[in-house]
Amino acid sequence: MDCEVRVTDFSVFAAKDYRRSRGAYHLECAFEYFVSLLVTDSFLALLLTHIGLSESTIGVLSSLISLAFLFELLSIFVVEHIVNKKRFAILFHMAGQLLFGALYLIPFLPIPSAYKGTVCVICILCAYFGNYFVTAMIYKWGNSFVDPRKRGVFSSVKEMISLLSGIVVTVAAGYIMGMFTDAGNTEGWFLFAGISIFVFCLCDLVCLLLIRKEVVPKEQTRTRIPLRTVLHETLGNRCFVNTVILASLFQAACYTTVGFLGTYKNFLYPVAIVQVINAAANLMRFALSRPFGYFSDKFTYAKGLRLGFVVAAIAFAANIFATPDTRFLIIVFTVLYGISGAGTSQNLLNISYSYVDSRYFVQATAIKSSISGLCGFGASVLAGRLLSHIQQNGNTLFGIPVYGQQVLSAISLVLMVAAILFCKFVIEKQKVMLQ
Repeated sequence: MDCEVRVTDFSVFAAKDYRRSRGAYHLECAFEYFVSLLVTDSFLALLLTHIGLSESTIGVLSSLISLAFLFELLSIFVVEHIVNKKRFAILFHMAGQLLFGALYLIPFLPIPSAYKGTVCVICILCAYFGNYFVTAMIYKWGNSFVDPRKRGVFSSVKEMISLLSGIVVTVAAGYIMGMFTDAGNTEGWFLFAGISIFVFCLCDLVCLLLIRKEVVPKEQTRTRIPLRTVLHETLGNRCFVNTVILASLFQAACYTTVGFLGTYKNFLYPVAIVQVINAAANLMRFALSRPFGYFSDKFTYAKGLRLGFVVAAIAFAANIFATPDTRFLIIVFTVLYGISGAGTSQNLLNISYSYVDSRYFVQATAIKSSISGLCGFGASVLAGRLLSHIQQNGNTLFGIPVYGQQVLSAISLVLMVAAILFCKFVIEKQKVMLQ
């Protein structure tokens, strides 16, 4: 099918309950972000290392987020049968968030260390299942109160709130973790992190309850959409399929490298310094989120994406040369990659609104996320094998001294350049719909 242009009535978005819902959604995303900060990068790497997992295994586990997008596919088959979508989304989302908190309780389990790694994998998979099963549903619900002409700016403000407050959380958590680890009390940090996540979950829940139910036109509530129609409106839409290809290239580029950098950063810098670096990256992302949002609203989400891709490509190029002697380049990478997120994270979601009727947005997002996530996870598995090979050969490849993360960054650069070219010469040539 071809892409069409549609316009709707925008006056309703000024209503009081719409404004309250937008504010609550902003805060909800912030608390959700706090949880994600504590289960990624150096924090997760420390936990998994303590359990006894290898560096390559840690990298693959860190990339499970990409495979977890497959869980969104299930939403295609259930979303039309859910009467109270708000309650359904909250239950699954909170279950996932609480399981993230439970990760930090695993070291205290009275079971052999060999089994703790298995429990950790199961816990991570179940947590991501709870989250991503309803991710598209919550995103559509929260954005249903946003004027589509201002969706880019709304997304940037949402990011700015999350990032600015997240900087405080990151620095504070890094400092506190450093205090515990310097005192030889790593398990004390795990307990503190777990409790912190549970508190963030409670705040997250309150915010979700404050968002009103999504307003759905009566004609849509009375009619269930057949799966055949969903597939025709998504995979039968050449414009949407192209966005899937673009997202797959991007995910493959990111997960080839990013999941394996947690331990590498800890190797180059003390953990507390790593968190300061991450905070600096988030500060730069915060500063540029709103300009990126304005840029995307003015020139389309596709062009906003391409700009973010270019910055990410420069970041990977810098990381190719990051070694213990040039460790400052890992700082360059982290900051630039953080900046690129201002142009990629929300635009990858928003772009679906450009080419798919809003009635099929949840299903379209699930399909896109699942396919691109599978590509990302496949890339991380292959990257993990390559990293292990290089490390087992004394950090050499074909007799050349090199760290595995440098090689992975080179591969990511090639994939990112491919994404940039595809975005410019394919995606940006497509018509968009305003809805």
